Amino acid sequence: MPSRFSGTVTQDWEPVVIHKSKPKTHDLRDPKVVNQALRSGAQVQTVKKFDAGANKKPPATAVNVRKLDEAAEPAALDRVGLEVRQAIQKARIEKKMSQAELAKQINELPRVVQEYENGKAVPNQAVLGKMERVLGVKLRGKAHK
Repeated sequence: MPSRFSGTVTQDWEPVVIHKSKPKTHDLRDPKVVNQALRSGAQVQTVKKFDAGANKKPPATAVNVRKLDEAAEPAALDRVGLEVRQAIQKARIEKKMSQAELAKQINELPRVVQEYENGKAVPNQAVLGKMERVLGVKLRGKAHK
């Protein structure tokens, strides 16, 4: 026969308290939860927001911040110049490359080469350097005549 535990057996009479988690804020705003709380008689706090939903002018500080941003930063960024565009196209055609082939060799998307040749791209020195290396043409700085 199996032997029983020979030590003294004691009972733990300490109460165990299990707390409910607090409701989430999005649950508190839910109309269903609010109506249920009203029906059960629980306290519901309501706050009247001042000028909520009114279509009024933004405060003057927002206008001042916008003016400061416009003054500090130029509105339009410089684009690729005509000389650079033509130099890229001329060198690429002389090497008998397509835009996609050039893009693959410089490890960029074909769209990037297209934007440079159309003059829509903002000049990036790293991309221009890669193009110079592959095409063998000077695209940055002033050309020596």
